[in-house]
Amino acid sequence: MDSEPLRIPLDQLRHAFELALQHIEASTGSTAVLERDYFWSVPGDEFYDVPNEPRTITIGQLSESWQHLEDLLADPDRAVGHHLVWLADVLRAIGQDTPR
Repeated sequence: MDSEPLRIPLDQLRHAFELALQHIEASTGSTAVLERDYFWSVPGDEFYDVPNEPRTITIGQLSESWQHLEDLLADPDRAVGHHLVWLADVLRAIGQDTPR
């Protein structure tokens, strides 16, 4: 399964995100409503260990992930890479709850 690392230009990622977000806004308006709060989560060290089934599955909470993002908005100087993981939790929920 070894291959070259996937390189993603951040400007293209930002553009793809904007296009997807525009689609969501056109479909649902300016606020996403998430009916469910809890979700299954696989810890980071096992997430990409595809040959082995995860030994640990934990429970995540969308409201907690969103709180981390609100904290970031309140204090942008406290940004850490893991904010992208919390953002991914929220984006996945929005994407799965939005009609195609």
